[in-house]
Amino acid sequence: MRYPYYADYNAAKAGVIELTKTMALELAPKVRVVAVCPGYVLTPMQKAEYTPEMMDKVNSKIPLKRHAMPEEIAGLFAFLASDDASYITGHEYIIDGGEITGGLASR
Repeated sequence: MRYPYYADYNAAKAGVIELTKTMALELAPKVRVVAVCPGYVLTPMQKAEYTPEMMDKVNSKIPLKRHAMPEEIAGLFAFLASDDASYITGHEYIIDGGEITGGLASR
């Protein structure tokens, strides 16, 4: 997602996605490469930095109306590291409760 005044952050994220694709081409077939792109995750840092009002404001703009739990992000990593994902490489996986779909930055 693009945010105004975040050119450095936006460029870095785009770079990670392109690096993922290039590494997938260069390292196949021995190594699979993917990028995991989480949205808001309810970590101890988020809990410490956000007031309840701030949390409610962010959550109200996410289609699933909440932050992800760390275990939900870990579940995606576990799948991608498993034999069930053995034919997956070169892609980014967005796990954000629909944040990009809902256009959080434009609200």
